[in-house]
Amino acid sequence: MCDIVVATPRATRDHVMIFAKNSDRDPNEAQVLEYIPRLKHDEDRVRLTYVDFPQVKETYAILISRPWWIWGAEMGVNEFNLAIGNTAVFTRERIPTRGILGMDIIRLALERTRSAREALNFMVKVIEDYGQGGNASYEHKMLYSNSFMIADPNEAWVLETAGKYWVAKRIDTVYSISNALTIDDDWDLASDEVVRLSRRIRNFSFSRYFSDKVYTYFAHGRDRRRFTFNALKAREGDITLDYVMGILRGHAREPYYPWRGSMRDVCMHYGGYLRPTQTASSQISILKGSGISTHWFTGTSLPCLSVFKPLFMIDDTEEVLKQVMGELPTNRYNPRNYWWVSEYLRRKLVMGFGSDVVREYINDVRKLETEIINKWNETINNNSGRTDLAGLSAWAFNEELRIIKKWMDVKIPSRAPFLYIWILRGINKKANLII
Repeated sequence: MCDIVVATPRATRDHVMIFAKNSDRDPNEAQVLEYIPRLKHDEDRVRLTYVDFPQVKETYAILISRPWWIWGAEMGVNEFNLAIGNTAVFTRERIPTRGILGMDIIRLALERTRSAREALNFMVKVIEDYGQGGNASYEHKMLYSNSFMIADPNEAWVLETAGKYWVAKRIDTVYSISNALTIDDDWDLASDEVVRLSRRIRNFSFSRYFSDKVYTYFAHGRDRRRFTFNALKAREGDITLDYVMGILRGHAREPYYPWRGSMRDVCMHYGGYLRPTQTASSQISILKGSGISTHWFTGTSLPCLSVFKPLFMIDDTEEVLKQVMGELPTNRYNPRNYWWVSEYLRRKLVMGFGSDVVREYINDVRKLETEIINKWNETINNNSGRTDLAGLSAWAFNEELRIIKKWMDVKIPSRAPFLYIWILRGINKKANLII
């Protein structure tokens, strides 16, 4: 499950576009942060997650967050400050077990288009010509259509699909999507088939007509969408970076305890069969038409326990991430991988929610995040060069790693009930993670 919010320049304090996403995945599905530079290609086709696709002569530089086993991306941005993310939506349309994943469509669009409108046109052509398909989970069956949020510094669109059917809406001020269709009859663009349906069916609604009511209900996407959208509307015209961070860290009930969590939480904690995913990574992009755009990533699970670190669309970012990320992960614990090192500590912390020790840890990482934001403001305001930007990114990641190592051996008292402990032991065992 996932959640995405967008605030256009009309809705933000600094008159910039803000794009943000929580990527929810299976709890042991590590995510990879990657910078891929602009590349030239001689080959005719490129291998996506499941299928081959026509290659182009040149692909643009991209910064993406992706599940370790997937070619595509849960979310990302390219060198033209175009940001795209997707959410799973459950519809009446049958999705084949092999095909082009929504995540593959995201990466293709980031590599080949320069603006939100160009990306939208490209993505609907892929959907109409090739369709959507493929199992989106490594460990079990997960087939779905996609909703997409597409934003550049000047314009943002929401694209919602059901198989090869689609509608799109231009965002005026704020918008959010989750795991449920949101567009009824108020689209700006639509596939020919949808237009024909709307003329034939009285009071036609794309959302009502195509939604699978059972899956949509149990995913609680409408509840999370209500939470995020209301939060955006409450600060419309004065939305800031730290406010969006707070939205992505949101829980339906406070004070929050993971064993009392639900599918209504934007910051999703794994909870077994009825709450089978967790937030694996988060992104907030401040997209500027002029000046330096900054892309804040956690690169770790659970934003309520994480630090957002700044990354930039510069070639030096590739080397920073290679050094910080360590070995490429799998769905098994690896102490030489950044995501898994962080995850080891999180699996201990979630057992002690409500304790003074966990509150102290959260205070520690929030102090670091404030320091990072202050240094970022100084760096941006001083018109620093690429070396300073890369240095800021490296420093932020390494400072977080320092805190993780400091807390790794701290005894964290468990306050969780037995059933929750038993649930977490199960996923830890699957990942060969011994705590």
